[in-house]
Amino acid sequence: MKFFTLIISATLLLTSSQAFSRDTKLMLSIDDAFQTSDFKDKLDPNIKFYFGDQKYSTSKQSYGTFVSNKKTNGVGKSDERACRWVFLSALLSLQERAKTEGGDSLVNVISYYKKNKMSSETEFECHAGNIMVGVALQGKVVKLGK
Repeated sequence: MKFFTLIISATLLLTSSQAFSRDTKLMLSIDDAFQTSDFKDKLDPNIKFYFGDQKYSTSKQSYGTFVSNKKTNGVGKSDERACRWVFLSALLSLQERAKTEGGDSLVNVISYYKKNKMSSETEFECHAGNIMVGVALQGKVVKLGK
């Protein structure tokens, strides 16, 4: 009987935590994120990012559109801090892809969380849960030249 009670208790505990799971959508400033020291120290200044419909010079070559879907542990961090950190991680992934492909810029960078497109020149979308925080971005790798 004790075993049966233990199984029922464990099942209730697991299902009740799912009922209280969180998926908070946050819209955060791209400029504010870029002002933090993490961004200034880690992003390569030779790879440019153009968000949403920001204007850029005509591309000399296009290498394709790529997605970066990153998650981070949000435990012990504010949602905003965790979102900025995972946003940086997603940008670093796209930056590495641009380098690999031979591009020097990422254009039309949009939020792409769960394949839902959200285009903005000023904000990115982040989702914070009880434990994990995620950002997904999509961008087109191009060579703009100088």
